[in-house]
Amino acid sequence: MCPTKSDKSAMTMAGLNLIQQALTIYDRDLRLAVCNHRFQEMFDLPGRLITPGADFADTISYLAERGDYGAVDDLEKFVQTRVDQARAFEPHYMERARANGRMISVEGSPLPEGGWVTVYTDITRTKRQEGLLQARSDVLADQLQAYFEELSATNRALEASITALEEAKRQLTASEARTRLTTEMMPAHIAHVGPDRCYTYSNRRLSTIMPGSAPEIIGLPISDALDPQAYGAIKSRLDQAFSGKPSVFEFNHEASSRRIRAAFTPDGINGVYILSMDITEEAQTRAALQQTKRRELAAQLTSGLAHDFSNLLTIILGMQSKLQRMSLPDDAGELIAATLAAARRGGGMLNRIADMTGPRAHRPAPVVLADFLSEFATLVRATLSDSTIFDINNLTTAPNLMLDAGILQDSLLNLVLNARDACGAAGQITLTVQTVQNTWIKFAVADTGTGFSAAALRHGFDPFFTTKGGEGSGLGLSMAYNMTTLAGGRMKLANIRGGARVSLRLPLRIAKAATEPGLILLVEDSPDLRSTIRDMLRGAGHMVVEAASVDEALALLPQLPEISMLLSDITLEGDKSGIDLLRALPKDHYPAYLMTSLPPDNPLYKAADHLAPILRKPFSASELHAFLHNGPTP
Repeated sequence: MCPTKSDKSAMTMAGLNLIQQALTIYDRDLRLAVCNHRFQEMFDLPGRLITPGADFADTISYLAERGDYGAVDDLEKFVQTRVDQARAFEPHYMERARANGRMISVEGSPLPEGGWVTVYTDITRTKRQEGLLQARSDVLADQLQAYFEELSATNRALEASITALEEAKRQLTASEARTRLTTEMMPAHIAHVGPDRCYTYSNRRLSTIMPGSAPEIIGLPISDALDPQAYGAIKSRLDQAFSGKPSVFEFNHEASSRRIRAAFTPDGINGVYILSMDITEEAQTRAALQQTKRRELAAQLTSGLAHDFSNLLTIILGMQSKLQRMSLPDDAGELIAATLAAARRGGGMLNRIADMTGPRAHRPAPVVLADFLSEFATLVRATLSDSTIFDINNLTTAPNLMLDAGILQDSLLNLVLNARDACGAAGQITLTVQTVQNTWIKFAVADTGTGFSAAALRHGFDPFFTTKGGEGSGLGLSMAYNMTTLAGGRMKLANIRGGARVSLRLPLRIAKAATEPGLILLVEDSPDLRSTIRDMLRGAGHMVVEAASVDEALALLPQLPEISMLLSDITLEGDKSGIDLLRALPKDHYPAYLMTSLPPDNPLYKAADHLAPILRKPFSASELHAFLHNGPTP
């Protein structure tokens, strides 16, 4: 089995540690790449100066301060001279005496990719022998040959070490070239940042991933290599990486409009490895898939709306059929009122279509439960045959309740129509209403039909699940369930003796008592709509003063201190909106409300939602009255 790259590296380092000479390899930025143990032992260096990435200038400064070079008058100039000589990358050989009396030889050779390899040899003994030979050549003539042979052997050993170092240099150079070629072929930026947050390595792909960045960044601080926006986006994650916490995250590179994914990995020595990739196409594809999901959801909701409209048309057609068979003077009033109620529900569908791509808003308002049940009974009976009995058993004594009448009516209507289908040609349907522990109000629809199958009890609330074959849409129970949970309620299916029962619970919320009529400032730029809303307000007993713009409204306010309430559209004449009007009101102002036909995801709607309650258009007089005197439930 061939040794792995890591095995080869370990073998190389072990070999370097066995030689008697000290060895260092510095890169072209004068940063330590590798050294053997003999280098630390020879010069008695601290750990920080033998760690990869250590600065050559710091090592020279340390040795000079310790006196290793003898007396140095100008330390900074001395260090700079040595650094400049090193940057020349020229072969050199020198011998010098150290402060401890030892003599060393220093031999350096440049590397092809920049930097150099240096071998340090302790030649103290050799020099002493040479001196001894020169001083006592006559006395030591007999020993000269032995010393010469010893010196020759030392030279041969040194030559062998140099040969080994040259081979190590060749292998390191080849390994570095292969590594650089591999990293530069990758479609990503790979880099390393040292403890000083300067780049120590880069595969020169930064400008490809983030156009406009500097092509050569080694030695640059990362804050200078990146533009301010990009550095601001990654700084907190970089700080975490330097504290030892790896991370993978995404950010937008505003200068190139690209989406970047970055991975920061601590190297264990106070540095960080960085991997950056351009994932713009991936992000676009992901957004397209999300949009597709939203469109699928919109299609499902559209199908649900069609289901509701089908129910409403069934109501209208049923009442029209009865009108044709009945004497109009006697019963026309009740049926006409029911028809109008159904038409109002159809108008409410417009808001549901506007909310198709987002969650439907839950809009509770004060509801007189007895009136609601009476109107509901009229709607339901128009859809049932004469052989189907429908009863309402109201066991509550609660006053006005805060309910979303539209959502509740849709839900109960779906349940009753399902019960009608389960009963077949004839049967009985009962709606029972009661409070539960002063916490819930419970609506239960029971029928004398065939009951739920085991599959229906498990999957009845799943969209498109149906037991009616091609005649059913599978959306009735699903929509009722979604509407109930939207209101914070619960829903349950059960079989009972002689039929089935579907119950839904809604939070029990008592409506606030209505306030006294007062003077209302109405701000609306459409004359026709302003006239309609003015009539609604006057019909509720209010006095009304009108304005068409923010400036006009602000001019009226100081003249009418008796104003007790403000109602303004969000979009108005001129360049100011209802939001600007509310922001211009004094700190302790009277109640202020907004109205709009904008969808909830519109930026103006979102901004207004933080300032005041909002009433969605279209609305009826009763809805307006309930909104002004009770407001939306939080």
